[in-house]
Formats: sequence, C-alpha cells, structure tokens
Amino acid sequence: MSLAFGSRHSCDQGGDAARGSPCAARDRPWVLIASVLGSSLAFIESSIVNLALPALQLDLDLGSIELQWIVNGYLLMLGSLLMIGGAAGDRIGLKSVYVVGLALFGGASLACALSPDFAWLVTWRLMQGIGAALLVPTSLALISVHFDEATRPRAIGIWAGASALTTALGPVLGGALVDLAGWRAVFIFIVPLTVIAIGVAMWRLPRAAAHAEGAIDWLGALLLASALSLLTFALVSTEASLQAAGLVALSLVAALAFVARERAAEAPMMPLTLFRDSAFSGANAMTLVLYFALAGALYFVPFNLIQVQGYSALGAGAAFLPMTLLLGFGSAFAGDQLERFSARRMLTSGSALAGMGFALLALPGAETDYVRDWLPGIVVVGIGMTLCVAPLTTVVMAAVDAERSGVASGINNTAARFAGVLAIALLTSVAVTLFGGDLASNLADVAVSDDVRQSLLDDRRKLAELVVPEGTANAEAVQAAIAVSYVATFRVLMLVCAAFAGVAALVAWTTLARFDSVADAG
Repeated sequence: MSLAFGSRHSCDQGGDAARGSPCAARDRPWVLIASVLGSSLAFIESSIVNLALPALQLDLDLGSIELQWIVNGYLLMLGSLLMIGGAAGDRIGLKSVYVVGLALFGGASLACALSPDFAWLVTWRLMQGIGAALLVPTSLALISVHFDEATRPRAIGIWAGASALTTALGPVLGGALVDLAGWRAVFIFIVPLTVIAIGVAMWRLPRAAAHAEGAIDWLGALLLASALSLLTFALVSTEASLQAAGLVALSLVAALAFVARERAAEAPMMPLTLFRDSAFSGANAMTLVLYFALAGALYFVPFNLIQVQGYSALGAGAAFLPMTLLLGFGSAFAGDQLERFSARRMLTSGSALAGMGFALLALPGAETDYVRDWLPGIVVVGIGMTLCVAPLTTVVMAAVDAERSGVASGINNTAARFAGVLAIALLTSVAVTLFGGDLASNLADVAVSDDVRQSLLDDRRKLAELVVPEGTANAEAVQAAIAVSYVATFRVLMLVCAAFAGVAALVAWTTLARFDSVADAG
C-alpha cells in the first residue's frame, strides 16, 4: 500500500536518496528545511499554548483540572501515536505520511481557533495531536535516511536545535499573540505556516521508498493509547481515591497487554528487542525524566509570572527569551562538541545543570525582581538543556540501525511527549492538594467569613486564579493569602522538577558508558 503525491522531482524516479546519490546531496538542504519546518510547528504548539492558558481560564471559566486537558489532550495523542507515525513512515513512505500529518495538523489548528467552547477545543486538540504524531517522527527519520554518516550528526543537531528553539520560543510568541489578539491567535498563526511546509515538502522533498514490511500494529497503538490515557485520568483524579486506584489498575492491565502484543506481533509497533541495548533504554529513560522536569517548569512558571507577579502574557513569554536564545543558537554548537567531549559527559553535566536551574526557580517569593530572582534559574536551565538536546537525539538514533530510524524516533518522542503529559497531570494534582492545604492554613489567620473561606477552598482548583468575592472584608489580605499559598506550592513543584533532572543525570552516567567517544555517536 502506498500514498502517491504529485511531485515530479527527479529523485522520485531515478535517484536513490537513501544511498547518498548526487540527487540526494543536492536535495539535502531542502530535506532539512522541510523537516525542521514541520517538526518545529508541532513542537511550538506543545508550548505556545502555555501562555494562553491564563486567558483561556478566565474566558472559559475553567479550573486547573479542566485547563490541563487543553495541553494534555494534544500531548496524549502525540505521545500515544508517535510510534504508529514512525512505523507508518517506515512502511508507507516517509514523504507521504509527513504531508498527511501536516495537512491534518493544519486543519485541526484552524478548527481549534474557531472552537466555541471547551469541549470542542479539547476535541480539536486531540486531532492536532494525531497530525503531529504523523509528522514528528517522520521529520527526523527523513534526516536519518537522506544524510550519510558524515553529515548526519550536524543535520540532527540543527533539527534538534530548531526543535528546542521553537519549543522555547513558544512562550514568547504565545504571550505576544495573546496580548495582541487573544488566545485564538495561537492557533490561527499555525495555519499559513503549515501551508508553506506542505508546499516545500511537495515541491522539493525526495520520495524515499518504504523500507519496512508488515502491517501497521493498530492493536498495539490502541493498547498503548489506552494505558497512557487511563494513567492520565488517574493522575487527574485528586479526590476520588478508589476511582483513581481502579484507573491505575486498568492502565497496568493495558500496559501488560501492550507488552504481550508487542512480543507476539510479526511487525510490532515498538520492537522490544531495541531495549536490549542499554544505551537505547538509558537514553529513553533519561528523556522521560528530564523532559518531565522541563515540561513541569514550562507549564507552571507562566502562571506564577502572570497571576502572582502581575506580568502581561507578553512579559511572561519574554521572560523565557534567554533560554530560547541559548537553546536555539547553542544546540547545533553542542552537537558539534561531540567531537571533543563524550555524549555521556555532556548529558550528565547538562542534566545536573538543568536541575540546579529548576532549584533556583524555587527561590522567588510573591514580590520579585526579574533579573535578581528569575533570570539566574532560567539561564542555568537553558545552558543545561542546550548541552542535552542534540547529544541525546544523536545517541538515540545512533543506537539503532538505519531501517529502524522511524521507530526509534517515535519511541524517543513518545517518551518526551508522555513526560509532558505525566508532569502536567501529576504536578497539577500535587499543586491542588498542596495549595488547598496552604490556603486553609493561611486563611485561618485572616478575619474572613466562613462562607467566603469555604467558597475559596471549594474553588481551590483554580489555584492562583482564585477571585476574591466582591464585598469581602479584608479582601487585600485574602488576595495576599492566595498569592503566598501559590508561591509555596510552586516552590515544591520546582524542587520536584530539580529532583527529576538529577535522576536524569544519574541515568545518563550509569547507562551511556558506551558513548564516551564520538565514534559511537556517529
């Protein structure tokens, strides 16, 4: 089975792009441009929405539990189906799957912008995630197929740097768009860029033949999506403990069924044999814990800056600009440094530095100065992540054969995206619990009526967006209690992120001994 698109490029007929023909060499810049364009859109959409969340919360009157589904709906589909996207690219053809993914992603983005309410918005965010799951793994696989061993590390470094830059740029761009045109603008702006990416792919992207056989493992995809979704719903349940326990049990059953399916399938979506390589397993475990920390920070810092510190959406987004610049301009350089330093040492030191940065973000109080209180942590996180992004991607792709590039990319991106789902779901549950306890304690010291106190505690899921009822006595003291409670909660969350980054450093050091020289990362 194949999907045909109407490119008349000479590579479609005669050139063998995968084997480094002159045709492939001529088109490599366009392969890189197309890959970066599409994947960047998917990655920026995973972070740009964060700065729109406070506006969405106010406009649609959402609590923190409902709010996280606007992010997690996208990440859940992206994480659950990434391996299907990689497998589809390997079996159907990378170019075909890539263009279909772009078209679905762009159409769903337009639908998100036009959504009349929360339910429709989440529905179309799910569709966005499905489109992204097709284009993200194929974008990296296109580079692995069309670049030879000599040029591949730098190309991956550029791809990883662009992905990191756009992910970090999301808050800055999101803040600007929200302030200028409202939250719908963060979806509208994606549409014309998707059209451009499709045009470049159709015009200049060579068609690499499918290089894997067998049917796509749809049952495996369903079981994986079920396991991840059930676990996410369990983590979201902050009160119904029996229900949460039941969901965790069902998630475990689905996960075990997924493993059994992958062992028995002739063409598994996630070949378990790949995990026999300790470096591949370690790199993906490191991805899971490191990106948990990053996703948690990128999700909660904007709420603190906007709702407690009083920043505008644009100001909160601009606060991330130093990290953005470091990731964007430093990741390709970090990829080149594999020739001088081992991937193992870069990943260990980078994760440790990122952990220090997250710990620094736990220091600011309710009244802060950006340069003194926020900039150090943001810069240190940026340096740490810059040292990790390109080497981590290179290690993952170097640990597998070229014909498994799509699947390897899908597995690694699944780990990164599910880390975001896990971080937001788990940390939101922790935040609601801690915030409720702190708020009850702080309100005990404020002269306020029992009705007002109970009303605020009932709405604790809104966290720092809690609104003091009109006419409340000591309203300023109550508002201060809300801010102090949120800051205390935020500090715990950042320390959790720091701990996860520390675990990432430990995993890198203990599992990547084989990558102590650049020869193994080529």
